[in-house]
Parts: sequence; structure tokens; C-alpha cells
Amino acid sequence: MRDLEFFVNKGTSLKICGVTARSDAEKLAAMGVHAVGFNFWPLSKRYLDPRTNPWMQGLAGGILRVGVFVNESSDLPYRLYGEGMIDVVQLHGDETPERVGGFRKAGIPVIKAVGVRDVSDIDAAGSYGSDAVLLDAHAPQVFGGTGETFDWGLANAFGKRFPAIPMILAGGITPENAGQAVGEVRPVALDVASGAEISPGVKDFKKVAALLEACVSQR
Repeated sequence: MRDLEFFVNKGTSLKICGVTARSDAEKLAAMGVHAVGFNFWPLSKRYLDPRTNPWMQGLAGGILRVGVFVNESSDLPYRLYGEGMIDVVQLHGDETPERVGGFRKAGIPVIKAVGVRDVSDIDAAGSYGSDAVLLDAHAPQVFGGTGETFDWGLANAFGKRFPAIPMILAGGITPENAGQAVGEVRPVALDVASGAEISPGVKDFKKVAALLEACVSQR
């Protein structure tokens, strides 16, 4: 199983986020993609209702399953993890370090997504105590990713400031710039949604293959 080795920097892994179809998820696993993200925020254009998609359980052991939540106040993340629907929780809202700590105490791997605008955001990004930090473009009230790049020099600054915290790079990653992103930043993973799509939630496997190649070629 490609379990939490995803967080170990032995090269850059690939996470395809915003998966909405079982067939897409199975194809991504067969291609060797390391992780998939399921967006459980109801306002997302890539929303996946966990109540009507039990097929997520069937992916266990073949690909890392990341559940994306935004300011979720219920016990849904805990329930989905306990039911074997997901392997990792990703928090993409205004969650506090205390909220992150609750998952750590429960033994649930957790990623905290942080919007980065300038160097002042770096210390805050390293303060959550999560298993990994996902750096994305700063966009207040735009949850779940913007599809826009940010200054990768800030990602490098984060890596130097917090070398022990696994860093995932997101924000406007495409087949055209993925190789550059891996070469310049050396994150543990790239997180891609719109850059691997035909339309929101529908994956483009030619783009996925190019993204995988970019990760492999820089190892």
C-alpha cells in the first residue's frame, strides 16, 4: 500500500484532487498516481457526497485516499476515517492548531492547507502541528484551491524554516510547469486539480501522465 510514505521526501509524489468518479479514481490508481483527493465541502464544484459513494472503500490499499474538508464542524472526518473511506484528512479552511491537534490525538493523519501571500505567512504555516502542510495561493474565502500559482520562493523559504515538516505544493500546477515546480521546490508532493482536468471533476489522463512524468524525471 502507498500509505504514509507519501509524506516522506524520497522524490515528489503526485496527488490528484477533486476526483468525483469511481472510474477516474481506479484509473489514477492503475497509472501509479500516489494519492487522490475527495472534496467533501458541499459548496465545491468538485463536491463528492460520501453518503452515496461507498466505492471509496474499495480503493483501500491501492492509492492513498485524502478527504478534503472546509471548516467542518461535525464528526464527519472522524466517521469517514473510522469507516475506512479515507486514509488522511486535509483541512482547507480556517481550522485552528487545536482542531488539527484533535486529529493527531486520534491517530488520524492530517494535512493543513495554508494560503501563502508573503513571508509573514510562513511562520503561521508551520504552527499547526500537522503531518504535512499544503501550500497554496492566498485567497481569503476561496476554499478548496484557486488554480493560481504563487511565489515558489515562499515555498522554499518554508522548507528552510521548517525542514522537518513535509511540504505539498499546490496552486496552478499544470503539465507545463510541474517539472519546474519539482526542480525548484522539491516538495514531497504536487497537488493538482484543475491542471489535470477536462472540466471540474472530470480528469484528463493525458495531463495526468504528463504530471507523473514530470515528477519521475526530476527524481
